[in-house]
Amino acid sequence: MSKRKSGRNVHGIILLDKRLGVSSNKALQEVRRLFNANKGGHTGSLDPMATGLLPLCFGEATKVSAMMLDDNKRYQAVVKLGVMTDTGDAEGQVIEQKPVPTLSKAMVDDCLSHFTGEIDQVPPMYSALKHKGKKLYELAREGIVIERKARKITIFELKLLDLTEGTLTLDVLCSKGTYIRSLAEDIGHKLGCGGTITGLRRTQSGQFKLEDALTFEQCQAMSLEQLTSKLLAVDEPLQDIPKVQLTSQQATLINHGQRIDFQCESIQGSVRMYSDQIFLGLGEMLLDGKLIPKKIFNLGNSQ
Repeated sequence: MSKRKSGRNVHGIILLDKRLGVSSNKALQEVRRLFNANKGGHTGSLDPMATGLLPLCFGEATKVSAMMLDDNKRYQAVVKLGVMTDTGDAEGQVIEQKPVPTLSKAMVDDCLSHFTGEIDQVPPMYSALKHKGKKLYELAREGIVIERKARKITIFELKLLDLTEGTLTLDVLCSKGTYIRSLAEDIGHKLGCGGTITGLRRTQSGQFKLEDALTFEQCQAMSLEQLTSKLLAVDEPLQDIPKVQLTSQQATLINHGQRIDFQCESIQGSVRMYSDQIFLGLGEMLLDGKLIPKKIFNLGNSQ
């Protein structure tokens, strides 16, 4: 007999401004306890040294968290030139230092242009990628270095925000799977002196922006009713998917996993399904006019 989950049924998304020095999981559990929510997850880890936007999904919203992992992300990164560490950030051990050449904004902009668009990037050893079932950072801590294959990523925007002596501040809009630490190292090498991340802040994740996020201290200061009012709807990240309205009879069939006749020539592929404005889940419109359920959401049991 399975153990009944304790806590409340809470469904929705909180945009958290993660503070420095805590893991993404710890940040999730802190907010989860405020809700006393029985189920929660986050959408893309931030290292403890990184701050900024961390969408937290509770209840049925955890069903969309995997889709949110694919979202593009925007970061503000501070790169210390002339210093290289074993982790690619300020938390690692310094392994090499080089003099920093005299740089102009034009020189840095020219360098950054080589990293814009689709590029190949080798993931760092200090990452959660796995090799034979073991995470790379675990192997790295044992002094083991594994050859990693370069992966295709896309840097949509890469702008220099500030150039001071030995330090670059960058704005980066990138695809999923991008390691900003590796990008900083590669930019440093291109400039002839190496580099490492000393500050990293996520400012955007998909459609969500940092200015709409709450700090943990703000969440903590709210009553449960106030905090609940800050929850974004479960279907908020899915607004780019076409929407269809079902009758109550059609909704019943869909909720029982059955396909239904639903002639809609203007829409094919994934759809958001609603009945009486209640979000039912995601379905797929087939060429033969059938609508089949793909992911059903049970939003009728919030507490």
